[in-house]
This record gives sequence, C-alpha cells and structure tokens, in this order.
Amino acid sequence: MLTELYADFVVIGSGPAGQKAAIQAAKLGKSVVVVEQDEHPGGVSLNSGTIPSKSLREAILDLTDFYQRSYYGKEGAEKETSISDLNFRLHKVLDEQRKNLHRQFEKNKIQVISGTACFDSPHQIVILDNFKQAIGRIKGSVFLIATGSRPRNPIHVPFDQDTVLDSTRLLTIGFVPKTLLVLGGGIIGTEYASFFAALGTEVTVADKRDRLLPFLDREIGVHLEKALSIIGLRVVGNKEPKKIEKKVEGGVRVDFVDGTYLEAQAMLYALGREANITSLHIENAGVSIDSRGYIPVNALFQTAVSHIYAAGDVIGPPALASTSMEQGRLAARHAFGAKTHHFPAFYPIGIYTIPEISSCGYTEEELQILGFHYEVGRAHYYEIARNQIKGNDAGMFKILFHAETLEILGIHIIGREATEVIHIGQVAMSFHAKIDYFIDQVFNYPTYAEGYRIAALNGLNKIKHKY
Repeated sequence: MLTELYADFVVIGSGPAGQKAAIQAAKLGKSVVVVEQDEHPGGVSLNSGTIPSKSLREAILDLTDFYQRSYYGKEGAEKETSISDLNFRLHKVLDEQRKNLHRQFEKNKIQVISGTACFDSPHQIVILDNFKQAIGRIKGSVFLIATGSRPRNPIHVPFDQDTVLDSTRLLTIGFVPKTLLVLGGGIIGTEYASFFAALGTEVTVADKRDRLLPFLDREIGVHLEKALSIIGLRVVGNKEPKKIEKKVEGGVRVDFVDGTYLEAQAMLYALGREANITSLHIENAGVSIDSRGYIPVNALFQTAVSHIYAAGDVIGPPALASTSMEQGRLAARHAFGAKTHHFPAFYPIGIYTIPEISSCGYTEEELQILGFHYEVGRAHYYEIARNQIKGNDAGMFKILFHAETLEILGIHIIGREATEVIHIGQVAMSFHAKIDYFIDQVFNYPTYAEGYRIAALNGLNKIKHKY
C-alpha cells in the first residue's frame, strides 16, 4: 500500500542546502518532509565529501606529527600511519555528525523519508525503493531540489575500489599507496594529493592547465606549489589524458595526448563533478537543465516553476558546503514570505590543502584586468610570533587595497589557520573597512590574526612612507 503524505515544504536531498532549508522552514512553522535516497542523511558533504576529507586531513597531520617535523628539524613522514589509524578518527567524526543531524531534525519535527524521489507532476513526487518500486507519494506546496553532485565517472575510465578511484572510492581504500597519480589540479585533486604526500606517498598531479588551482591569486598559487614540492609532491602541467588502463601486474598507466605516460600504484580521477538529477524526472515538473547539466535558478533560487526551488551543487558553482547552506536557508525564507536578502556578493573560499588557503574578494590579476589602482600589503608567516611558537611553517597574508581610498579589495592567506582567520578580513570588508582599520586595532599577541596588522603596515608604508 502506497503511503500518501502532504507537507508545506518538500526537500529532496539532505546535504548542506537541504538540511538548512528544512530547518529554516520548520522554524517558520511549516510542515517539512526531507527525502533522502542514501542510507545516512547529510549528503555528500557529511558522508563522502567535506567532513570525511577534512577529518582525514586532521588525522594525517596529527598521526604523522606533520607540524612537529619543521619545529624539530625532522624530514619525511616521522612514523608510518596505517589506513585503520586514519579510519578510526574518520568514523568517530562521522558518527557524531550524523547523531547531531538526527537531533536537529527531531528537534524541529522534520520528517525524513528514505527513498528516491521523482516528480510525476509539479506538485507531487513519487518515492521509489531500492528496487525502483513506488512506496509512497508526497504532495507539497513548495519543493526544494538539493540533490547535490557526484564525481564524474566517464565510461572509458576503469574505476574499481583500490586502483582507479574517484573521491568517494578513495575514502574506502584499504591501504596507503606507495605512489599515487592524481588527474586534476582542482580543489578536490589538490587537497587529496597534499594529504597523501604528507603521509609519505610519492604523489604526482597531472592537469591540462599549467598550474594548480588557476582561480587563485597567482602569487598564492606559487607559494602553494613551492610548499607542496617541499613535501615531495610533483606537478606536471599541460597534460591531457588519452588512455587510462590498469596494468596486469598491478597499478595503473595513463597515456597522454602529447605521447608521454605516467604510472602509479593507484590513481585518483578528479576531473569534475556532475549534478545528481538523473532520477528526478524534473521534466515532469516543468523544470529543465542548462547546457552544463545544472538546474538554472534566479537570484531567489527559484527554478522556471516558481514554487520549485533549487540550491547547492545542483545549481552549479560555487558548490561549497558553506555557500550551499546559505542558499538553502535563503530559498526557504523567500518561499514562505519571510524577510530575506540576495546571496552575498562576496564570501570566503577555504581550500584545505596542506598548507591551507583561504581568500575573500578580488585577486591581484582581477584588479589588473579591471584597471584598479591598488597596492599590496604582505605579512610572511616568519614575521608572526605565533607561527614561530607553533612550528615555523611557511605562509603569507596578502591584502589588496585601493591606493587612493584605502578600501580593502581582497584578502588572501596561505598557511596554518588560514580558513579561520579569513573571517576577520571578511567582516572588515563587509563594512567597507579601509586598510588602516587593521593598524588602529589591537590584536591579541601572539596570534596568527596579528598578520593582518603586519600586512596593513607593510601596505600603507608603500604609500605614506611612515607608520
């Protein structure tokens, strides 16, 4: 017998966008149903993306004494770390995060339905079980599509569970490879490449572009590649894969268009992601996709059908957990007439490589293209007392500001605590602060945040030749 339900708000997908939208709608007094096809709610972010990868990163840093190496003058992985050591911490974090999400849903009286959702009309979805059999129908006043994305898996790539991997499969690998080839120098590829390099794996990243993370401020990108080379990571640019094959004796070989090839014990294929929309049958609701496979939305996250919203990875970049959360929240507020606003024009980006990177605002290259008259203030981590105490690691604060008005235009940080201290700059920029704001304030000493003041002094001295 089919279950028939009605809800004011039907959320398809329980990742960052879906969960925050659901909670917001519940806070507005609406009845909410969340449909999730995976075993555990939380989406890719919680179960195979953001939380697992960052937990893995912290486990690697701790278990290998990574930051202590520079402090005590030691080189290489200090001690061998097993995959079981890493997985222990990973599963501990996952368990706690899953419990917390369940508590939030229960507290807000949000009903979670297990199954695959597909539209059969603009106001109704059918729920299918694992055997594609209909087990229920849900009618709703408002819908949010928040089904996220998955790693792109071309049919010509021979994926398996231990040799040719995507970012999801990599989390279940049963060993630490001696050599690893990473195809793709984007965020996911570069993060995992740095993790395994820190473990002592011989890592090579190959990308069709000439440098890693080309959207970064170029100077920050140069610092990143230098830091990665110190831990043994090799980058080869202008490489387009032609053929990927598993070797009979084990391992993988990748032939490139230019006639060269690379081999490794294991390979991470990190060349893009795609929206999870195949099973939704959104055409039955009057919703379409764009040329890139994403669902187009307006500034309020409405699709072409006004009562159907979409948020998160399914609508395309920036596809960050942080931005997806806010997209979902804003969509729910607009859907039910609560006071809202457009999505922020600027927001921080965090990249959890080793070392980590965070930025907010314009890059130097963007300012050059736009014709801004700007100046740069820099603070190297060796100038920061806190960094000396913590281990003397390489890093830099870079502040871009208008040469006449002194308004802050962009902040870029590479090094320990970058993703934490970026928010100081974000808040200052949101209030249109000028560079001397950081000079006139007192910072706790010793802290990494003091880098703002050092960088501000450096930048302003270039203009005024005093302070």
